[in-house]
Amino acid sequence: MSMVPAYKRILLKVSGEVLAGDQSFGIEPEFLQSVAKQIADAAKNGSQIAIVIGAGNIFRGMAVAANGTDRVTADLMGMLGTVINSLALSNAITRQGMKSKVFSALNMPSVADSFTARAAKAALDEGFVVVCAGGTGNPFFTTDTAAALKAIELDCDVLLKGTKVDGVYSADPKTDPHATRYETVSYDEVIGRNLKVMDTAAFALARDNGLPIIVYALDDEAGLAGVLAGTARSTRVGLPI
Repeated sequence: MSMVPAYKRILLKVSGEVLAGDQSFGIEPEFLQSVAKQIADAAKNGSQIAIVIGAGNIFRGMAVAANGTDRVTADLMGMLGTVINSLALSNAITRQGMKSKVFSALNMPSVADSFTARAAKAALDEGFVVVCAGGTGNPFFTTDTAAALKAIELDCDVLLKGTKVDGVYSADPKTDPHATRYETVSYDEVIGRNLKVMDTAAFALARDNGLPIIVYALDDEAGLAGVLAGTARSTRVGLPI
């Protein structure tokens, strides 16, 4: 039985690293298909979904080539990595029976449509899952900041951050067994305590525009549907429901 989605339009931020699965870099096909199925199922249930994906899984593999490279060039390489991931994820979503379209902040018309908020919102209204590639299109900005920016531009109700951990912790739970997980936390507390789940610019953008953020583990058994239903373990940053 389908449920009425809690949010009409969401922005899903997917860390590039998680697409590598158990590999050190690259894309693990089984995990890619698993993520794509979660997204397609949520879209079929009525949610309009836009996605921003990182490139850590690809850029780690280019670390030797990037070593000694200036920041602007390195960031451009990272942006191109997000295009690769976006094309892969969009195609996987299509294979799950859901329409998907890639928009790029970098102008590459033979690869993807150029991003404008107007065109992307129209695609969402037409039932496409929209994948936003190329970050912000500018160096010195992370894909976390791009996710917050795109969520605001596209009038999304919430930003979902899918990571390797199931929420925001007081410290890295992989290295500190005494780290405390937050159920809810304010924007200012996240910024003030320098909690590292997203960068400060992304949290500041969300705070200034009243955009709530939900952080969850991308491999949670309940999946994206569980996050949207409020049953998966997660942390809500910002405004209360």
